Amino acid sequence: MALSIEQDFEGDIDALCEARHSNPFAFLGLHPNQDGQLQCRVFAPEAKSVAMIDPNSGRVIHKMKKLDPRGFYFIQTRRKNRFRYALKIATENAIVQCLDPYQFSEVISEKQIQQFEQGVCYQLDELFGANIVEHEGVSGVCFSVWAPNASHVSVVGDFNHWDGRRHSMRLRYEIGAWEIFIPNIELGQRYKFELKDRHGNLLPLKADPFAKQGELRPGNASLVVHEKAYTWNDHTWINQRAKYQKASSPMSIYQVHLGSWRRKSDGCFFNYRELAHELVDYVSDLGFTHIQLLPISEYPFDGSWGYQPTGLFAVTSRFKTDGKNVVEDFQYFVDYCHQHQIGVLIDWVPAHFPSDDHGLKQFDGTCLFEHKDPRRGFHPDWNTLIYNFGRKEVSQILIASALRWLDKFHVDGIRVDAVASMLYLNYSRKEGEWLPNIYGGHENLEAIDFLKRFNREVKQHFPDCITIAEESSAWPDVTTINHLDGLGFDFKWNMGWMNDTLQYMKRDPIHREYHANEITFGIDYAFNERFILALSHDEVVHEKGTLLTRMPGDDWQRFANLRAYFAFMWSHPGKKMLFMGAELATENEWDFDSELDWSLLNSTRNGQVQSLIRDLNKLYSNSPALYRTDHRADGFEWIQTNDSGSSIFAFIRQESSVDCERPSELLVIVCNFTPQVHHQYSIRVPCAGFYREILNTDADCYGGSHQGNMGGINSTHINDEPLEHRIVITVPPLATCLFRWEEK
Repeated sequence: MALSIEQDFEGDIDALCEARHSNPFAFLGLHPNQDGQLQCRVFAPEAKSVAMIDPNSGRVIHKMKKLDPRGFYFIQTRRKNRFRYALKIATENAIVQCLDPYQFSEVISEKQIQQFEQGVCYQLDELFGANIVEHEGVSGVCFSVWAPNASHVSVVGDFNHWDGRRHSMRLRYEIGAWEIFIPNIELGQRYKFELKDRHGNLLPLKADPFAKQGELRPGNASLVVHEKAYTWNDHTWINQRAKYQKASSPMSIYQVHLGSWRRKSDGCFFNYRELAHELVDYVSDLGFTHIQLLPISEYPFDGSWGYQPTGLFAVTSRFKTDGKNVVEDFQYFVDYCHQHQIGVLIDWVPAHFPSDDHGLKQFDGTCLFEHKDPRRGFHPDWNTLIYNFGRKEVSQILIASALRWLDKFHVDGIRVDAVASMLYLNYSRKEGEWLPNIYGGHENLEAIDFLKRFNREVKQHFPDCITIAEESSAWPDVTTINHLDGLGFDFKWNMGWMNDTLQYMKRDPIHREYHANEITFGIDYAFNERFILALSHDEVVHEKGTLLTRMPGDDWQRFANLRAYFAFMWSHPGKKMLFMGAELATENEWDFDSELDWSLLNSTRNGQVQSLIRDLNKLYSNSPALYRTDHRADGFEWIQTNDSGSSIFAFIRQESSVDCERPSELLVIVCNFTPQVHHQYSIRVPCAGFYREILNTDADCYGGSHQGNMGGINSTHINDEPLEHRIVITVPPLATCLFRWEEK
């Protein structure tokens, strides 16, 4: 006996109602029967009635029969050729017309599948996520996500009442991706993915890892947005960007946490567009060349400062303009910076991710993104999960994220966070808590390969953009190019210089004579890498105090120490980076939850520190000797390191090689790290001439005691080699002085 239609479809209907159908596109929509006539099958659990209608005229083509009270509708047509149709669905409260998504073919192309299989598909924001496309002549949203080990995936959201039975997705087996094209989705709709693991167990709802915008916390849904082509006005900057970011160019970076730099009077955030104007005016006035932003990828917890992101493809919505697209908002921010000759760098976090249930953790019921062995996949310092860098899909996704920031947002460079934690398998782990590599060593070979590949791809696609490593160990060749077996970064934060010199500066001056190596040792390796001298956010939190409060002595001495240290830093080889607030000489540790204490500028002393930073940046940018040979030993020479009893150091910065006859530019820097004034202090110099005092941190305009050299001093001749001239100067207390040589 032939089965009834209800009996024939019973298994499929049960699977649909329980959101576990393995191939919904093979069952729903138009399908021929054994005679070749098309049947239409629709699952609409809230419907009172369903009709097929002509999408153009709205004319009813067929009224559909309800075969199952749970919402399964069916009609047998006499047609054999497929046709476009819409559905008219009457519910208890409304009548809705929509195109049936199950009548459309696959959206992901064979080319995209091939590239993803090969690990070279870097436009993953176009392959995955929620993309507004025109498919088969119809405009709609293609939702797609990578979840190869899931047994069932649905997209749920405002448009389907968060019902996982409504929009079950199609599995593209070749790459483990799930997709569905849904016409007529309104912009701004929230959505997530509902997944079941390989055993059919329901997982927590997951935000889209490839979303272009996320819901403002505490919500964590993803949002449907239209990423329009932005009209850029930064062509002049882009065309000249390479010259602004060379190792021989001046780079002075202002590191910013956008949520706590400045806030509105009611405590609310400024948006990206407002921040663009406020921040650019400020950093331009102070003479910084670049802004570096703490992570602005979407993240759930404000207290992570962005270093535990859940959406590497999305700009955080915290600073979104009401009624605007956050993508366009941030593009405007970067565009405005570029129009005012300010570069934009971002912090990027490929080392680890948070274990929030809505994020990447056990995404499809397996360790998809993280390494499955906790000895490699769990980070004990931050209770986070570590990416499986050896999985080609994961490394491809991470690199695609980085390239998106450089491409879609014109970002000028990427600082990679926590590189040391990636390089070492035993990072922050005791014996027995880590898993050696295949050779028995502690190097993370997969992470090393990933970092090399990341840098290669950045240079291939954006050769004038830079990459920066936050690498705190002595790992060799961080800034050596790949084909010489280096990691391939352009710059590395000089964590050793920062730690040593801050340790020195916090000592009482009476003890500094015993620790001169903390000032001088940095030069021993200063030219092994291309360095950035970074005084970052990490130095003003976690009860470390601020830069000012680390300085010893009374108030006058603390400020004098700070000024002397800043001038020493700006004179030392290496690009410069300063975390916001340091230029204000803040007393309180950085608080991510409130703005900087701008009232400090009402104090003359604090304003004078800010003025010093302005003058240092101006002097730095106008003095090639301070930047063109940052990475070359021939641009630096100690001329006084043996007066440890006085804690006086002197060195030369010059643009050309050591040539006593005609250096292109020669500067002499003298640092006194005690409160003692030294009159008639003799320093040997390489060239005869007038040494003009171009900066003195003890000047009264900076709050100093106004000890100095009346504008400069002539050298005198002495007979011994190699330094056969000298200047006899007044060395001010707790101060750094810079002299520029002028040939007679």
